[in-house]
Amino acid sequence: MSSSRAGADQPPQPQRRIQRTQTAGNLGETAFDSEVVPSSLVEIAPILRVANEVESNNPRVAYLCRFYAFEKAHRLDPTSSGRGVRQFKTALLQRLERENDPTLMGRVKKSDAREMQSYYQHYYKKYIQALQNAADKADRAQLTKAYQTANVLFEVLKAVNMTQSMEVDREILEAHGKVAEKTELLVPYNILPLDPDSTNQAIMKYPEILAAVLALRNTRGLPWPKEYKKKKDEDVLDWLQSMFGFQKDNVANQREHLILLLANVHIRQFPKPDQQPKLDDRALTEVMKKLFKNYKKWCKYLGRKSSLWLPTIQQEVQQRKLLYMGLYLLIWGEAANLRFMPECLCYIYHHMAFELYGMLAGNVSPMTGENVKPAYGGEEEAFLKKVVTPIYKVIAEEADRSKRGKSKHSQWRNYDDINEYFWSVDCFRLGWPMRADADFFCMPSEQRKLDKSSEDHKPASGDRWVGKVNFVEIRSFWHIFRSFDRMWSFFILCLQVMIIVAWNGSGQPTSIFSADVFKKALSVFITAAILKLGQAVLDVILSWKSRRSMSFHVKLRYIAKVISAAAWVIILPVTYAYTWENPPGFAQTIKGWFGNNSNSPSLFILAVVIYLSPNMLAGVLFLFPFIRRFLERSNYRIVMLMMWWSQPRLYVGRGMHEGTFSLFKYTMFWVLLIVTKLAFSYYIEIKPLVGPTKAIMKVRITTFQWHEFFPRAKNNIGVVIALWAPIILVYFMDTQIWYAIYSTIFGGIYGAFRRLGEIRTLGMLRSRFESLPGAFNARLIPVDKSEPKKKGLKATLSRTFGQVEGSKEKQAARFAQLWNKIISSFREEDLINNREMDLLLVPYWADRDLDLIQWPPFLLASKIPIALDMAKDSNGKDKELTKRILADEYMHCAVRECYASFRNIIKFLVQGNREKEVIEYIFSEVDKHIKEGDLIREFKMSALPSLYDHFVRLIDFLSKNNQDDRDQVVILFQDMLEVVTRDIMLEDHISSLVDSVHGGSGHEGMIPLDQHQQHQLFASAGAIKFPLTHVTEAWKEKINRLYLLLTTKESAMDVPSNLEARRRISFFSNSLFMDMPPAPKVRNMLSFSVLTPYYTEEVLFSIEGLERPNEDGVSILFYLQKIFPDEWNNFLGRVKCSSEDELKGSDELEEELRLWASYRGQTLTRTVRGMMYYRKALELQAFLDMAKDEDLMQGYKAIELNSEDQSKEGRSLWAQGQAVADMKFTYVVSCQLYGIQKRSGDYRAQDILRLMTTYPSLRVAYIDEVEEPSKDRSQKINQKVYYSTLVKAAMPKSIDSSEPVQNLDQVIYRIKLPGPAILGEGKPENQNHAIIFTRGEGLQTIDMNQDNYMEEALKMRNLLQEFLKHDGVRHPTILGLREHIFTGSVSSLAWFMSNQENSFVTIGQRLLANPLKVRFHYGHPDVFDRLFHLSRGGVSKASKVINLSEDIFAGFNSTLREGNVTHHEYIQVGKGRDVGLNQISMFEAKIANGNGEQTLSRDIYRLGHRFDFFRMLSCYFTTIGFYYSTLITVLTVYVFLYGRLYLVLSGLEEGLNTQEAIRDNKPLQVALASQSFVQIGFLMALPMLMEIGLEKGFRTALSEFILMQLQLAPVFFTFSLGTKTHYYGRTLLHGGAKYRSTGRGFVVFHAKFADNYRLYSCSHFVKGIELLILLVVYQIFGHTYRSAVAYILITVSMWFMVVTWLFAPFLFNPSGFEWQKIVDDWTDWNKWISNRGGIGVPPEKSWESWWEEEQEHLRHSGKRGIVAEILLSLRFFIYQYGLVYHLNIAKKTKSVLVYGISWLVIVLILFVMKTVSVGRRKFSAEYQLVFRLIKGLIFVTFVAILVTLIVLPHMTLQDIIVCILAFMPTGWGMLMIAQACKPLVQKAGLWPSVRTLARGFEIVMGLLLFTPVAFLAWFPFVSEFQTRMLFNQAFSRGLQISRILGGQRKDRSSRNKE
Repeated sequence: MSSSRAGADQPPQPQRRIQRTQTAGNLGETAFDSEVVPSSLVEIAPILRVANEVESNNPRVAYLCRFYAFEKAHRLDPTSSGRGVRQFKTALLQRLERENDPTLMGRVKKSDAREMQSYYQHYYKKYIQALQNAADKADRAQLTKAYQTANVLFEVLKAVNMTQSMEVDREILEAHGKVAEKTELLVPYNILPLDPDSTNQAIMKYPEILAAVLALRNTRGLPWPKEYKKKKDEDVLDWLQSMFGFQKDNVANQREHLILLLANVHIRQFPKPDQQPKLDDRALTEVMKKLFKNYKKWCKYLGRKSSLWLPTIQQEVQQRKLLYMGLYLLIWGEAANLRFMPECLCYIYHHMAFELYGMLAGNVSPMTGENVKPAYGGEEEAFLKKVVTPIYKVIAEEADRSKRGKSKHSQWRNYDDINEYFWSVDCFRLGWPMRADADFFCMPSEQRKLDKSSEDHKPASGDRWVGKVNFVEIRSFWHIFRSFDRMWSFFILCLQVMIIVAWNGSGQPTSIFSADVFKKALSVFITAAILKLGQAVLDVILSWKSRRSMSFHVKLRYIAKVISAAAWVIILPVTYAYTWENPPGFAQTIKGWFGNNSNSPSLFILAVVIYLSPNMLAGVLFLFPFIRRFLERSNYRIVMLMMWWSQPRLYVGRGMHEGTFSLFKYTMFWVLLIVTKLAFSYYIEIKPLVGPTKAIMKVRITTFQWHEFFPRAKNNIGVVIALWAPIILVYFMDTQIWYAIYSTIFGGIYGAFRRLGEIRTLGMLRSRFESLPGAFNARLIPVDKSEPKKKGLKATLSRTFGQVEGSKEKQAARFAQLWNKIISSFREEDLINNREMDLLLVPYWADRDLDLIQWPPFLLASKIPIALDMAKDSNGKDKELTKRILADEYMHCAVRECYASFRNIIKFLVQGNREKEVIEYIFSEVDKHIKEGDLIREFKMSALPSLYDHFVRLIDFLSKNNQDDRDQVVILFQDMLEVVTRDIMLEDHISSLVDSVHGGSGHEGMIPLDQHQQHQLFASAGAIKFPLTHVTEAWKEKINRLYLLLTTKESAMDVPSNLEARRRISFFSNSLFMDMPPAPKVRNMLSFSVLTPYYTEEVLFSIEGLERPNEDGVSILFYLQKIFPDEWNNFLGRVKCSSEDELKGSDELEEELRLWASYRGQTLTRTVRGMMYYRKALELQAFLDMAKDEDLMQGYKAIELNSEDQSKEGRSLWAQGQAVADMKFTYVVSCQLYGIQKRSGDYRAQDILRLMTTYPSLRVAYIDEVEEPSKDRSQKINQKVYYSTLVKAAMPKSIDSSEPVQNLDQVIYRIKLPGPAILGEGKPENQNHAIIFTRGEGLQTIDMNQDNYMEEALKMRNLLQEFLKHDGVRHPTILGLREHIFTGSVSSLAWFMSNQENSFVTIGQRLLANPLKVRFHYGHPDVFDRLFHLSRGGVSKASKVINLSEDIFAGFNSTLREGNVTHHEYIQVGKGRDVGLNQISMFEAKIANGNGEQTLSRDIYRLGHRFDFFRMLSCYFTTIGFYYSTLITVLTVYVFLYGRLYLVLSGLEEGLNTQEAIRDNKPLQVALASQSFVQIGFLMALPMLMEIGLEKGFRTALSEFILMQLQLAPVFFTFSLGTKTHYYGRTLLHGGAKYRSTGRGFVVFHAKFADNYRLYSCSHFVKGIELLILLVVYQIFGHTYRSAVAYILITVSMWFMVVTWLFAPFLFNPSGFEWQKIVDDWTDWNKWISNRGGIGVPPEKSWESWWEEEQEHLRHSGKRGIVAEILLSLRFFIYQYGLVYHLNIAKKTKSVLVYGISWLVIVLILFVMKTVSVGRRKFSAEYQLVFRLIKGLIFVTFVAILVTLIVLPHMTLQDIIVCILAFMPTGWGMLMIAQACKPLVQKAGLWPSVRTLARGFEIVMGLLLFTPVAFLAWFPFVSEFQTRMLFNQAFSRGLQISRILGGQRKDRSSRNKE
């Protein structure tokens, strides 16, 4: 969750303040100084950039540039009115004064003007003429920059010449003419350089791009405006701009967007491009259909004709389509916040397209008689000013009224309301041009009274505020019932039937068929009618606020619903009463009213049939989804009338039904689940409780232990309620438990079918490695059309990939390229070391001479030495040895490869002719024997080892390749020859050999001595080729590999050793065996973008940040080294250092260190690196697609190595690969504040810039706030203007490398916005402003805490093909991906969290997507169908507060608008999560808040009503149902304990002691057991176990589960249950949901006691203490008559809950039990609690501020919320009422007086406290002695009273405790009520006393919590144990936190001593 949300809340003022001081100080010190310019002086930044650039060559020119910049700044803002301008000018002036003299000294020419002229000429020659015809991307960028610089230099030159009144040379003027002209054309571009000079660039030569460009440039027959000056290459978008007044940059942006879109679709239609580039009509139609689907649907819905009229002449059709598409994209590209309102865009488009049609048809205006002109046409920015801004203002005003989301939802219109205004035909009343007085623009009247100034009188008609539209979000729990009413009715009716059946007759379910029971059971219809009436009334009440915007039909429907429901509530009971002959009581009374005549059952049956008829129809429609889909989408009147009754007609949510098979699947799932649940509830909970209940109702109780107000109540009704309430609550909750069980089973089955976990370990990978190349080729390489495909079931079950034969070398080569790319990415990420890399790599340069596959050495390691041993001992048993070698496939390969390589190397090295003969002969002999299979019989193998030793030495020499070793090599050869001839090949061969060598003559004496040297074999000069002169990469690789094969003795079983590398490699290999679409060629794949929102998180850790120790003396770097020890060593190996200190020397190494650490945190750098793997993967895949065989065999590495030299030829493979990657992939990071950070010199801006330079294709979008000096001088304040800006890194590679290269960014597009962009939640607004810069058909939303891997990026093109597949009824619109949580290793908490997350993003979402069909969008790696979402409101919703979990609303929106969300398991993305308890709690609070808001939202209401029954169940239990169930779980505990409290204190428990229902109640125990299941995280643990079992094996799963129990996972889950419950419930009652930024650091620091107290006081501690008091009271007064075992069974989970809620934060707090820390915490807490609050004191500093802030939500809560709060607080008064009668003093009497007296005591105590505090203020100074005396007297009286009470009426110690237990809750209850009624209390002047009382309570609570913690801290072993438990994960990775905590402190103290 990128914390960009915060952007909306805090105005960015403080950053500006920083900026001033920095601006003044930083100038001139850094290369960054040209960026640190106040926003109102933005125009001078380019001049300062040039000054920096030329400084090194010519300081004087730089000085003149700066001087000119100063003058210009003064011209721009003479009064220095802009923020920071005065400081900037001063600093610049100071610098100029400093530099004037030194630069004058260095001036070459006589005058400044001459100096400038000569420099300008020099620059022109050197840079511009040299680069004139640039074909390459880099040259083009450099030329662009050169032109810009020349322009600036000329400007300065002119100014200097004017001051010195000299003429400029003509030659220079001419040169500048050319420059100026080129500068116009060569603007910085994003992906496509569209200027005429760039046609020779690789990307512009693609026929599909050319076709799109040419189609756009067809402007035949367009009526241009008269005054328009045409440029070269005009296109249709230019015409649209001139007619409708769009912004220039918007047009440029959308031009590129449209060209790329059309080109990509076109090439997919035509895989073989023709020579003649012409845009294909099918491509156009496809894009058009997607873009306008929503618009056409909207027109149809409103009954209007769409404005898309096509001409009759065929030639013009294409142009017209392009115009329509261009118009839509231009509107969308400039609509800013209106993009969240798709139907508002439809409205604008509808009118503008109609005007477009009018202009093209040459319509004549009836008014003027001229041709039609657009209503808002022509001038610059007309569209922005006249169309977007008015609507934007409405949104902004409404957002203001929401008071930053604090006011009630019903008082302001959010994005949805404003958009839904356009869902009714009434929206056309707005007119076009839009009327300013239309109700749409009106604000509520109370608002207007504030705004109205004296002269401004609006017409009365304008007083209509539209109000909420279609739906009102009201805070209330009733929403849960209202949205899912069918489900609740179903459960309530089932409950009623089950109780009736259990109560009457035998209790067997069959007894329902006996007439009596059946008749009673029929009463469910009456209940149903009553529920229906409740629903209808609720609808009316909750929609009341939207009545203004409702149409008459809708109002009529609401009223009719209420009336008809009320009618049924009367008809059904009456007819029911008449079915009985001797009716039960209820029916008797009804009969009494209506006359007591005879009975007629048929009437009731008839009524029921009529009542059920709509449901029967619905049932039929449910079975045939396609009929229902047709009915919902159709616009016939009769159908609309039918549908009108069942559901109000809405634009969204129509036709969402799935196909029949899907329907069958999820129906079966739910039928099974519901049957299980109902059976369980009936037999275990309801039936056993009926008998005891009947018995209890018979007993009469007469003696009570308190003053009973209703002594004559019938049937002990209170007891019955206390018994049944928890059971009924659990009945409504336990479906969630059953869902968890079933989802685990089904999710596991589905996972197994999808082949998850087939390759879990390295062993499994080894065993299947030979089928891996086949899998690579089948999955990752596009298929040639020729091969036939297997189809059918057999193919699915037996998906094996054939082994690659060596002959298919192309396949082997492709596999090698891909595999090696993955392995080398592991090395770059430091997951493996160099040795492991060598062992894992496959040869890049396939050795042509070896006719076999070369496996990676890690499979073949140690095989050769073993084979040697086997051969040595084989004693000529040939068959046996062959069998043993063949048994191990890899050994066989290794032996063959070694022999082949040995032969090749020897043959390659031996050059002399004689020697060649010998060698040839020997090898031919060996080969012959191999063929015949008698090698071992013939040759002696015992000498092999010595040959082996020689050969290894030879290889050693070869790898060193030294001239000095030549002689030794010769001798080595002779040795080898000797071994072979003498020892291996036996005697008889030798003679023939030697003969053949010596020419066969035998006359030795004839040879003179001087030739003897030559006769020694191998000795003569040319005999052996050594040393090698030309060593190729391939040769090096071959030698290296052979060396590894021969010498690796130990087996490489554990390569790679790093756990992460193992996980990734096995997941990747496994995924290749899963079902994925075949890969297309890169050129034909769908294009896609990635978008990442970023606010102010870490980009790159700084060295200071890494080394700064926290209070325990642990720095991040130290911590990382200890957590990732192997990766740290690999890193040191990669940068060739031996220790950390060596890194400190050079900047480059420090940079590497920063990167290493940042790639292990949750930083932007990590995310960007991960996402840029997509591009690397595409470049590699493009190469493999395009390469000819020759290039392929040379490999990608060769291309990469030569990219520098090759880039000059434009069509080289490298350039083409780059171009294709550009077309298919863009990455935009939306750094909202980058502009502000850049101008204030923030280090983050520099880090982002560094990222852009590292990855040239990365784009950064940001919102630029610029102060523009106002035109009229009267206004002192400059207004702010906002721009959406896209920048890239300017990549000037300077011509001579001596010059320093500046890292700068250059702006590509600046699109003006109507105002501040952030009106709603920060993150979606941030995404929305940048979405216009994305390209392609897919859009992946990635968050700032994610990561990606090279091997996963290779599968992206397969994934995108899913968009083209039908999934059920429709194409997918969102593709879900798996995530892997990478933060699990930090601590045990992080481990629980990551396990929980992992199971949700895998097994949970797998089930949601299929079979349940309710997967929405949960965060991040999901890929959106970009065109679908762009015309339907974007990829998230942004209304403040209601869309707090913005991402899931994108899923809701997609589903409601007939989208389809799928989930794919074969690709995964990394994701970081929070690691400390406090962060996790804040995260869970945010999610729970978000769920509370979802409960109120229209989306959930619509889904709940528009899904069919079973899909609605899935939707409920997987979104808000989960949170509501947790709430009920906690509620069960409360209800149970308060019920018991009632029984114990009233004495009913004692009276009923004989009844077994009280003593030993099985159903109750079952109910509470299911509650405790939920509480300890059972729901989470089940799916988690299943998923770990699937993917890592069930043994691992079991051990991990046990480990989690040992590390107290239940404590964590119980604790988080409290968090969820508290925040969910509070949001529904009072609101107060807000974005909580959790911080993504590494949390291993100790949180202070006060911090924990502040965080958890309301949510956990208060509730924990309340439950504690309940349990203690129950313990004291209930113990005399109850078996201990039952009590323990029932309450053990509650005690667990209490202890957890009170102490978990201290348990999970690092070093939470260290004595020293405890002492510090105590002093800190004391200081905090006693500090005075007040304005400006933050809550962290003072208890008072915190306390006021904690009640903030009550201020914004409605009347209902306050009433609910007060009613809930009344529970605290029960204690006192009950307990007073249990005091020994009051044992005798039961009268009300006792209770009255107890209140008197309370009042007295409070009064005394008040007087003392008043006295302290009034008298303590003057009458100090008197005051002390009074205090003493009060104390003495108090003691006296106590003593008398103990002596006379025998008050005991227990009584004192009971008094405390009785009076504490009362005080607390009074406090709660006072807080709820704060305004009244403040009026009465009692607020300070309330505060004092509250502080007293808080101190007591703090003490209660602190004492046990401090007591435990006294024992040292507790701290040890806690550390062991918290950091066990890290322990298993060889990390001892205690060493970390202790180690560094000692170092520091020793250093200090020195």
